[in-house]
Order: sequence, then structure tokens, then C-alpha cells
Amino acid sequence: MTLRFRENGTFRVLQMADIQDGPNVNEDTIRLIREAIAVADPDLIVLTGDQIRGYDPAFIDTFLRRRGDRPGAHVRSVTKFEAAVQGVHPEDVDAVTAMNHTREKVREAFASFLEPATTAGVPFAATYGNHDFQCGVLADEQDDMYREFPGCLNPRSTPDAPSALAADHANPLACEPGTFALPVEASDGGGRIAMSVMMVNSGDYAGEAGAEDGEPGPYVENDETAREQHPITFSLYANHSRAIDLADSAGYGSPSPEALQWLGDVQRHLGERNGDGQPVPAIAFQHIPPQEFYQCLREVPAWTPYAVEGARAFAGKCYLLDESKCRPGSMLGEAIGCADTNCGEVAAMREAGGYFALFAGHDHKNAFVGRVDGFDLGYAPTCGFTSYGPKSALRGIRLFTFHEDNPAAYDTRMLTYGELIGRHSGNEVRVFVGDHLVTDGASLRNELRKPKVAATVAFSGAALAHVIWHGLIRRRH
Repeated sequence: MTLRFRENGTFRVLQMADIQDGPNVNEDTIRLIREAIAVADPDLIVLTGDQIRGYDPAFIDTFLRRRGDRPGAHVRSVTKFEAAVQGVHPEDVDAVTAMNHTREKVREAFASFLEPATTAGVPFAATYGNHDFQCGVLADEQDDMYREFPGCLNPRSTPDAPSALAADHANPLACEPGTFALPVEASDGGGRIAMSVMMVNSGDYAGEAGAEDGEPGPYVENDETAREQHPITFSLYANHSRAIDLADSAGYGSPSPEALQWLGDVQRHLGERNGDGQPVPAIAFQHIPPQEFYQCLREVPAWTPYAVEGARAFAGKCYLLDESKCRPGSMLGEAIGCADTNCGEVAAMREAGGYFALFAGHDHKNAFVGRVDGFDLGYAPTCGFTSYGPKSALRGIRLFTFHEDNPAAYDTRMLTYGELIGRHSGNEVRVFVGDHLVTDGASLRNELRKPKVAATVAFSGAALAHVIWHGLIRRRH
């Protein structure tokens, strides 16, 4: 399928981030997707990871905390509780049967959230996040499943190249599952590539952590290999794997070295195809944001209203959006969940040339677009209604309109649930909990920096103190 600018010189893309659901995709999510497609009339849809809620109770038998786990071995306590509430119990079946059941459930989820796109005849492409694989079906197999649906643009490995890395040599536009280029030709039909949409697999969790103090040891792909080669560290990991927090203690991952190399190689290939050797204008989409996203923020005192605390490598500091760098309408609702180390992805894009923007998902409550040293960094918030995120009206899908004469001067805006459908979803209690979810001290302090929340807590505390005081007085009399 060839992507091409329209006769009027525009090309429209919808970014859907963090659908993050199980086989029974939330009806409000589907409604939002359908309405956004109807309003935007897009030429392409990009799914930027965490389409699958890998820790959903539906996948309890095959859940993987890390890719080297035994399926179902380390199910988190919250998932067990949710499964009990829903009446979901582990099946007494063999591993092969359990995986086949999971595959069908993943297909059900795909069929549900892709239906608005396939019905409208809009092509789509998908990359992966840190939760997709946790259902037990890894990215390469999910790629095959996506290609079962009409309009999927994820490239296929050639018969002579069964592995993703071997396929890289056969198809210069593809590197690995979730990392590939989608050239967009000029409107005149002459075949010149006017811009490219780059999909990047940003990884899931960091590969290893120190083995001191009971922390997990080196991460390896295969648990049997781990048992044989690293019996002590594997035991530490198995015993100390976190029960509640899905983010491993080693932090989040980054694009692979092969993907970083490919960012430059693919630009050289596109330049050769155009015959001028020049990199083409390109925008990249991925799941986990790089550390440079923090450059769109400004550090503020801890007591500043609406400030959010940084995470992990940026912990202990508070931030607000830097209005001098961010577009109007930008929203910061939580810390930037980047990797602890900078892998050099943005630097690689700058060196390759042509890249003008990188957009991510992952952090469900963020929806800003910032410009740092001539390079755009932006978010789409969650468009799903099963996971945490902002209030219903602010969940949405990002629309891009690119212009053939200057793709870097693109227009973008959010198509929100509030704009397209209404202020309230079908389950406002769930949304409210997800909007005010407290999982640690930092998230609690972030909540208390919201004036309305602080006022409510203060009023409730005063009322409680009043009741206790009068109760004590009555006892004395």
C-alpha cells in the first residue's frame, strides 16, 4: 500500500496511545476511536504502544513480568485481586493450551479496537510498549496478528529472512518488530518521497540491574538459560520480583542499538531512492519518551501548585511546563517515565538529519508539545478508559496535518472525548480513581499540589477533627 499526500498537499495522521485493554475493549474507547476517525478523515493511524493490557486478568495464565519469565509465574497481587473480583480463575490447562487461549484473546482485542479503522478503510501501523508483551505473546507474533487485519502496514519478514535482524538486510525500511519506516510520496504521483513516518520500538524494561541488596541480577531472554548460567541472580529475581509495581526496579528500556543505527541508515536509503542523497523530513512515533522530554519542563519549588515530581533519575525535583517551549493547550499531568540512562536516540536523529519531531505515549496524563533546539517532542495521552489517565473529557487522540511543501511545519491538536462525545464516560467512578490514583509518596504529593484536592483534604481533615473534638467533650460530660 502506497501512502501519498493528497492533491491539496496535506497528509493526516491520528496517533492513538495506550489503549491498554484486554479482550473486551471498553466501549468508551471504541466510541472515541470511531468518532475521531469520522472527524479527522485520516490517511494513516499510528498505534504507539500498550495497545494490550498485558497484566489484565484475562491473561493471568500467561502473564510475563519480563520477557525471560515463565508464563504466569510472577503475577502481581493487584492482578490477582482484580481477577478475584471479576471471578476470573487460572485455568487448569497445559502451557500450550493456555498460550493458544491468550492468542485468541489478543486477537479479540485487536479486532475490537481496529474495527473502526478497518471499517473506514484507513491504513494503520503499530509499535509496542512495555505492557504489550506481558500478555505472553511477544512483539514478533503480535506483528503477525496485526497483519491478519486489512490495512496493516507493519512490514513482514521475507521467507528467506525468518528472524527480525535478518529481515533488516532484506528490507532497509524495516529493522525489527515495531521499528520501520512508512514513506509518504508526493501528491504528483511521481514517486518522490516527500516525508516519512518512522515507527520505533522503544523497548520495555531496562535489561539488567545490580545484584546487591537483593536486587534482580542480569536479565536474559530464556529462563532455562538463566537457571543454568546465573542460578544465584535468577533466584534473587524470582524471589524479589515486585508484586504490585509493573515497572521493574531496573527502570524502563530504550530502543535497541540496532534501531539507533537504523535511524541513520534508513535516511540514507530514502535519500538514495529520491536520487539526491538527502534525508527526507521525518517524524518518529514510539512508546517510551527519551530523557530529552524533561527539557520541555522547568524546575520549580516543591510547593508550586500543579507541579509534578520527576521520576527515578529525575526524582526529588518538581516541574511545570516551560511555556516558552510548549505549544498552547499543552498538558503535564505526571512525571516523564523515561529510561534512567540516555541512549542517544535524539542525538542519533539529529546526526542522521531530516527528523523534525518525536512523539510518544506511555505517560497517560501528559499531552504537551515542546520544542527543544529546533526539534519537537510531544505526547498523546491515553485514549483508553480501562487504565489510569486524566478525566474523561481530556482523554483523546492526537491529530496531525502535514503539508507537502514543508512537513516540519505541521499542525496538531487533540481530539478529546469531551469535544467529540461528552464530559462523562460510561464509568466515571473508574475514571475518577484513575485520575487521582496514588501509588507512592510522589503521586500523593502531586495530588496534594492540586488546589482543589488540597482544599478537599484540608476541609475533610478539619471536619474530622471537629467530630473527634466534640466526641471527646461529650465523653467528659
